[in-house]
Amino acid sequence: MASSVFLLDLKGKPLIARDYRGDIPLSAIDRFMPLLQLREDEEGTSLPVMTENGVTYLHLRQKDVYLVALTRKNANAMTLLQFLHHLAKVFTDYFNALEEESIRDNFVIIYELLDEMMDYGVPQITEPKILHEYITQESHILEIMPRPPLAVTNAVSWRSEGISYRKNEVFLDVVESINMLVNPAGSVLSSDIQGAVKMKVYLSGMPELRLGLNDKVMFESTGRSAKGKAVEMEDIRFHQCVRLSKFESDRTISFIPPDGEFELMSYRLNSQLKPLVLCESVVESHRGRIEYMVKAKAQFKHRSTANNVEIEVPVPSDADSPRFKSTVGSVRYSPERAAFVWKIKQFQGGKEALLRAHFGLPSIRDDDPERRPPIAVKFEIPYFTTSGIQVRYLKIVEKSGYQALPWVRYITKNGDYQLRMPDPVSSGASRLPPI
Repeated sequence: MASSVFLLDLKGKPLIARDYRGDIPLSAIDRFMPLLQLREDEEGTSLPVMTENGVTYLHLRQKDVYLVALTRKNANAMTLLQFLHHLAKVFTDYFNALEEESIRDNFVIIYELLDEMMDYGVPQITEPKILHEYITQESHILEIMPRPPLAVTNAVSWRSEGISYRKNEVFLDVVESINMLVNPAGSVLSSDIQGAVKMKVYLSGMPELRLGLNDKVMFESTGRSAKGKAVEMEDIRFHQCVRLSKFESDRTISFIPPDGEFELMSYRLNSQLKPLVLCESVVESHRGRIEYMVKAKAQFKHRSTANNVEIEVPVPSDADSPRFKSTVGSVRYSPERAAFVWKIKQFQGGKEALLRAHFGLPSIRDDDPERRPPIAVKFEIPYFTTSGIQVRYLKIVEKSGYQALPWVRYITKNGDYQLRMPDPVSSGASRLPPI
């Protein structure tokens, strides 16, 4: 239970305050910013949960705004932090951006939202689509107050009744982001997969959906053997529409979906991966110039293609006079980022590409390896998943018995994908081929 919720500017000055329980004086928020700065000095980073004099401060920062919840109770910290995330999501949905100016311009509607989203410190309605039905940004003078939608009092608070579509469709995207750090020799230092199942639902009525994945735990618990590869997912997080009791008993993902676009679930796989796009680099430093050779390898199946590949290679901040030559794609020098960017529109699996770059150096200095940033790579591979996760079935059941079309798509893209560069080689004559 939260005692109060505050929205603060970067200096810690309250912009909005809502007291729900009255057991903590509003002046307690004055200790938040000194406490935060003290923790940053001691720990080197800000902690999301802090306690002083029996008051617990839970906070989330969005741009130039702090969202802070205070409590004296032995509250569930993750529930309150999740509520702050939902609060930020709702404000962003209403005002397009959550920042100090948008809060000052919309304080009346913010108080309305705070009253509906939390009651006596207990989170209530957090679904933006439902809130939009009876809390509007326009100010109307009505003789009869509008009744809140039935979804507010229903067990299914995230979906309204009476929704109708001429064509009933469901679009499901399995999106996996690859986080990876590779050393100059090409060995993987750390890697993991952050996955998400995203849906766009255009279905009439109150349908119930059942989603089946090639879940390793499900196959083991039922004693069945998987026809293909089974995946063991970790840190699974579901949208509130999923029946958790059903999932815990037989690993079936059963739910009544919200209308429109939402994220059904997210998961993580902490496994050793090989780089999908590997960049090998050679750097030669000479008096007055520096040269690069970068070889990019697409280390995935031949039938797959990576789209919109961007390879950002850092260079000294004072480099000038760039010259480039590449076997494929285009190269652009970006001085504001102290890097050049190699763009390849389509990079087929199993292929290689080569780039040569030459820069002039007006100053002579020692290269500091601690300040040498890594190569950053962006890519997107459609119809491909690294983990091997598969949608086994997606069943749609609605009492009217209409036929619906489910569409499933797989996408693998970069997350925090970095490759460290080797130390520059200093030599009199260049060993790299001329541009």
